[in-house]
Amino acid sequence: MRATRPFPYITITPKGTKAFEGGHPWVYEGEVINVADCLDGEICDVFSQNGTYLGSGFYNSHSLLRVRIISTNANDRFDEAFFARRINYALSYRQRVMGDDFSCCRLIFGEADRFPGLTIDRFGSFLVAEVMSLGIEKRKDMIFSLLLDNLRERGEKILGLFERSEGDLRQKEGLDNHIGWFDDGIHLVPTNTQVEIVENGVKYRVDLGLGQKTGFFLDQKYNRLAVAKLSKGLEVLDCFTHTGAFALNCLKHGAKSVHLVDASQDALNMAKLNSQLNQIAPEVITFTKADALKWLPEQVQEKAKYDLVVLDPPAFTKSRRTVKGAEKGYQNINHWGLRLVRRGGYFATASCSHFMNRKLFEKAVFQASRLAGVDLRLIEARSQAPDHPILVGVPETEYLKMNLYQVT
Repeated sequence: MRATRPFPYITITPKGTKAFEGGHPWVYEGEVINVADCLDGEICDVFSQNGTYLGSGFYNSHSLLRVRIISTNANDRFDEAFFARRINYALSYRQRVMGDDFSCCRLIFGEADRFPGLTIDRFGSFLVAEVMSLGIEKRKDMIFSLLLDNLRERGEKILGLFERSEGDLRQKEGLDNHIGWFDDGIHLVPTNTQVEIVENGVKYRVDLGLGQKTGFFLDQKYNRLAVAKLSKGLEVLDCFTHTGAFALNCLKHGAKSVHLVDASQDALNMAKLNSQLNQIAPEVITFTKADALKWLPEQVQEKAKYDLVVLDPPAFTKSRRTVKGAEKGYQNINHWGLRLVRRGGYFATASCSHFMNRKLFEKAVFQASRLAGVDLRLIEARSQAPDHPILVGVPETEYLKMNLYQVT
């Protein structure tokens, strides 16, 4: 028998119940048996067919993800104090695991922090938020205010929060795009979206209002450091460089030279500005605007060689339907990248799609090595930085793979 509770509820299938009990934080449209008085964007309970309470979350009839779970504790009441505790847990975790890097890290990582559809990154004195679920959208002003209060109580200097909530995912939730500064009615609202940050001792100019996602990829923070430690005295190729982070880390650790390649002129312009911020001598850094998928085989034909090649491409697949094609794409790009590495040199390659799991990714790299006629010695298999925590049992939270190899 279903327990009496103050929230509307849905009942889900045995398949949905099994996934739920395995730790998965979503209820899909096809797993819903019946809906009782649930309102879009509001809290509803989730019950199994036999009446067992499973958890509570945000309901949305417009989304394939009918419920995004925020709690499995029947005692939670989902008031302001509840969200304040969740924010405190998230910030305390980052302070512990990031240490001195707390000033430049991801503060909230969606489902991994039980804030489904919410991402908040910190860049020094500024925050950038991305809201991708209706439930969070309806509570974002409260959440943003609680977050700012908590940070300031910790003695952190925060000058503003910029929201960049846009894209297809919002449309699937029935939401319009929203971009702009958050006004808490107390503090002055900033006017400039360009800020300067320091990561791994390297300076960057970040435009919070432009560029990819929240403006800068924080998840590769320690992977950049791991690659850079291999680079002393080496000639480095940084493909899909974006704003130059891998290359600049390598130069800081003594690389002989770096060559940055990206298809976006805006990204390269920012990379050039970042090189100037770090007082990089022009003779050790070069830039090429090109589609790496075409440029790499051209360089093989020209017999170009590097001591260290870094490939950090965008996601080749964003759905299960396109995984096969993506596997071929990763194999292809890694094949050409490997052929540019001198024997005895080093190769760092990444995938940021959770659909391309580690087994498939490493299979593609291995097949690429066979095509390139080289052997690979694995130095390290890495993942995202700990400020992007992986929720065990939820493969969607483990998306970034980066492997470092020696080419023999």
